[in-house]
Amino acid sequence: MGKLVSVNVGMPKNVAWKGQTVYTGIFKDPVTGPRRVGKLNLDGDGQGDLGGHGGEQRAVFVYQIDSYRYWERELGRNDFVYGQFGENFTVEGLADDEVCIGDRYRIGAAIFEVTQPRVTCYRVGIRMNDPQIPALLVSHHRPGFYFRVLEEGEVQAGDAIIKLAPGPEQMPVAEADALLYLPGHTRQQLLRALRIPALSPGWQASFRALLDGEPGSGNAGLAVTSPPAAWAGFRKLTVTAITRESDSVISIRLEDPTGEPLPPARPGQYLTLRVQPGTQQRSILRNYSLSGPPDAGSYRITVKREHDGAASGYLHIRLAVGDQLDIAAPRGTFILDRSNAPVLLISAGIGATPVLAMLQALAEERSHREIWWLHSARSSREHSFAAEAQALLASLPNVHTHVYYSRPAPNDLAGRGFDSVGRLTGSLLAELDPPRDAQAYLCGPAPFMDEISAGLAAVGIDAARIHTEPFGPATGLTPGIAATPARTPHPPAGQPGSGPAIEFARSNLAIPWSSDYSSLLELAEACDVPVRWACRTGVCHTCETTLIAGDLEYNPDPVEPPAEGSALICCSQPRANVVLDL
Repeated sequence: MGKLVSVNVGMPKNVAWKGQTVYTGIFKDPVTGPRRVGKLNLDGDGQGDLGGHGGEQRAVFVYQIDSYRYWERELGRNDFVYGQFGENFTVEGLADDEVCIGDRYRIGAAIFEVTQPRVTCYRVGIRMNDPQIPALLVSHHRPGFYFRVLEEGEVQAGDAIIKLAPGPEQMPVAEADALLYLPGHTRQQLLRALRIPALSPGWQASFRALLDGEPGSGNAGLAVTSPPAAWAGFRKLTVTAITRESDSVISIRLEDPTGEPLPPARPGQYLTLRVQPGTQQRSILRNYSLSGPPDAGSYRITVKREHDGAASGYLHIRLAVGDQLDIAAPRGTFILDRSNAPVLLISAGIGATPVLAMLQALAEERSHREIWWLHSARSSREHSFAAEAQALLASLPNVHTHVYYSRPAPNDLAGRGFDSVGRLTGSLLAELDPPRDAQAYLCGPAPFMDEISAGLAAVGIDAARIHTEPFGPATGLTPGIAATPARTPHPPAGQPGSGPAIEFARSNLAIPWSSDYSSLLELAEACDVPVRWACRTGVCHTCETTLIAGDLEYNPDPVEPPAEGSALICCSQPRANVVLDL
């Protein structure tokens, strides 16, 4: 039997941190007397980031007084107060290596069920005034855990904690936490965890992703990563053909100079090109999606001429057959799945490029999947791959197709090359009634993808089945940080560094490294390069980024290394010149 030592609550508030404002509910204070526990919270309690904390599966966070004593010894501190770790219940007993997922307890008048370990993040480091705490909680197997509230009621300090029923499979919280965050995700353990009905849906999804992960793909339960690259850095490939696809679009075929077949790509991936537009200009990096058959032995990319585009202008005007370009291996996570589910290939304009590669792959294997090809263009003059896509679709047995022209030319007739006047919208998508169990792949301008993603969700397609490919930098993720106006990436303030060159490929920015920064993440933030992170200590893999070229070292070491060809930018520094897909 355990005991409820302290009940702690706190409403979210703004906290100054590293020159930014964080909205967080990590600061909890003890309360006296009875306190009602509801399905989502204790009275008087709240969370600042409902994406990572709170909700029915994470209504009450529990931490043990024994772990307080452990950390006091380990860290040499004596300043802890109840609520120090952001917990609602400070308890005696209920150790992380004893309490199991699915265990049920009565405390006071309420009944609880253990759903998952704590999802560690940087805010507990803020509360503890120690940024390493998120990693230490995992590596020392003392994360704490969440309760779901089965029966609401009042609780108070001093209440006995009575175990009502054990969880199936008897998997301790510490074991479940290590199974996700630490190396050694054995299939037997993953299957065992997935047999626990009480395990929260988010953790179930992570464990299923680990089960389905490919060798070398890293921790698929925490981050979706590109499959291992066929080669490191850049290599010379020869231009063997340049084909005009529309008024503003060309395709470029690339082959190995020796005539050897190039390694197969995955349908939907992209190449990174290093282009030197002029002798007085520095080289620039651009990503272009592959548009040809993934296993052709050569690569085909498709390039739209952009207004004032330095790279696209060079490729359209100056590039010639026989020239060589520096090319990084195919990469990307926007990849056609290998299931038998219906597949929606949805694009606008040049966004047809990666989904065309997916269509090529489906046609090559003579797929019997239900395939939907939905495309939006201005007119036939700007409808790239029209004949090619039509031929591929005609070769497949189970196809639905609808093409929209928003500004058809006078000689564009509905029913001949396109189906409807206008642009594809969320409401028109609903009228088409796509299958709810489909895997959807979207590429096009950001507003188009946002609208179509919302439309797919509105008709009942799960968000996990909706995949998008942005043209430029991906959307950042900085949990709890107050929103600020977006800025174009730029060199950081102050004197330039003298270290290796750090190139942010999607942001068209090259910066010399400076030891003023503790990590590549901090440099990217100083440049306003969009980034994604949560723990900042090498635990959660939210910051995992494709490493196109270069070599890194880690300090501190991550609790589990990233996927091959990827980097955890929150705790890494460059050994040599580095190119990141940011």
